[in-house]
Amino acid sequence: MLELAFSTEDVLRIRFAFSPLWEAVVSIRALRHPADRALHLPWIRRARRALADAGVDLGPLLDLVPAPTRYIPDFLTPPPTTPVPDFAAELAAVRATAPAQVRAELHRLGAAAGPFAARLADDPASGLAELTDTVTAYWQVALAPDWPRVRGLLEGEIAYRARRLAEGGAYLLFGDLHERVSFADDRLYVRHTHWHDSRSLDGSGLVLVPSVFAWPSVYSISQRPWQPTLLYPPRGIATVWETGTAVGPQALGAVLGRARARLLAELVAPASTTELARRTGLTAGAVSQQLTLLRAAGLVASHRAGRVVLYARTETADTLLAATS
Repeated sequence: MLELAFSTEDVLRIRFAFSPLWEAVVSIRALRHPADRALHLPWIRRARRALADAGVDLGPLLDLVPAPTRYIPDFLTPPPTTPVPDFAAELAAVRATAPAQVRAELHRLGAAAGPFAARLADDPASGLAELTDTVTAYWQVALAPDWPRVRGLLEGEIAYRARRLAEGGAYLLFGDLHERVSFADDRLYVRHTHWHDSRSLDGSGLVLVPSVFAWPSVYSISQRPWQPTLLYPPRGIATVWETGTAVGPQALGAVLGRARARLLAELVAPASTTELARRTGLTAGAVSQQLTLLRAAGLVASHRAGRVVLYARTETADTLLAATS
């Protein structure tokens, strides 16, 4: 169990981010244990074929994400410093990790570490360069092709969480975040199986990082000098690899039309026109037209996240779906 004590300042310092590097590192668990990550099987099959065809050697990365995974060295997944980190900048931060920090975290990894860890401890500078080269090759082959759909889901999740925080503070924010996460008496509790820690945030706040490949678990960083961070699966995760399978409630479809009912059903989490087109099998133009009608009827709202416009259901739409499901 991880217990983090919040002050008022810590609540004010809650921030949101997502991380290409975290996705790359945590996805290794899905590759190693498909049975435990059945949701990701479509991606796992594609990634394994692509990696084999490209001849990518994952040895250094596999050594630092052992099976079973009880601990991943924090220097491999530094907390994001911006809401939308640049992958190259994240890798540069890994390469800049102080040798003493590398050795301390490898020591914590203990006997679970593979042979690469010994080379890394002996020569952190060259070892980190080799490690980041491996992560780069892995990212380009296995993850970059699917990054637009993953990013869309993460952006929608951050929009939802920011709204929850604005509407009801920390209690509403954490209330439906994950079954292993709870907030009571100004303390955040995260139920880990193999990690126990209790500390005050001391004004450092908390970084919330939604991650597709964190599913079905949650991960955390609580050790200094890193900023406390919580990695968790986003809402709507079950749709991430789907294509053209959405079906809306029949009763609602009879009133609104099947296409509009399907779109409302898909908006469990905010999504872009492109993402909705991929999920439903409709053209982007058709999706845009239907969303315009739904927005005019007060059933969806839109807001801009960087260069992308995200659409979300309104409370009225939620009520309609609940009544007709």
